[in-house]
Amino acid sequence: MLDEQALRTSLDAVAADHPLIATLIADYGYPEPRLREPGYETLLRTIVGQQVSVAAAASVWAKLETVLGLGCAPEALLAQDFDTLRACGLSRQKQGYARSLAELVTSGALDLHALPEDDEEAIAALVRIKGIGRWSAEIYLLFAEGRKDIWPAGDLAVQISIGHILGLPERPSEKDIREIAEAWRPHRSAMAIMAWHRYNTKVL
Repeated sequence: MLDEQALRTSLDAVAADHPLIATLIADYGYPEPRLREPGYETLLRTIVGQQVSVAAAASVWAKLETVLGLGCAPEALLAQDFDTLRACGLSRQKQGYARSLAELVTSGALDLHALPEDDEEAIAALVRIKGIGRWSAEIYLLFAEGRKDIWPAGDLAVQISIGHILGLPERPSEKDIREIAEAWRPHRSAMAIMAWHRYNTKVL
């Protein structure tokens, strides 16, 4: 897991080869680890929180747990009708995403506690869930599994922050940011967390 010590070790390894990163750490300090429980609940929370504020997501989750019980078990979610979930704040689209996740988990088609060790294969397994794209899959692998070389290049805050850190005249594109981060392998997860730390944003 990418705990506090592992996070610092990774950042120190990058800083040893890149003076700009050493300066960044000196100016902003080390970020706190952002670990979440692996499994169904964290992914369902990700779906609930898509495109809404943190407060709105918390409100919807509280209503869901009132109806479905703590953790919003997949079997309980699948047993509810559209109107009940709608009353909790889940749109038709998000209900589709949530049911896709619940169905894959209950059928055994997706084992969130035995994802492939290869990061790209794990991402491919996760994006089978409706509503979970590459960014969401990367965020899950980084925060819930603590994988050490995940690079969410499509994240706007990461792009902006890395652009500022490197003194670039404009925000780098997703393609640019992937190329830039090659120099930070196998510590890209730590660099992503450092970028968010500098940008001061909460992702999950």
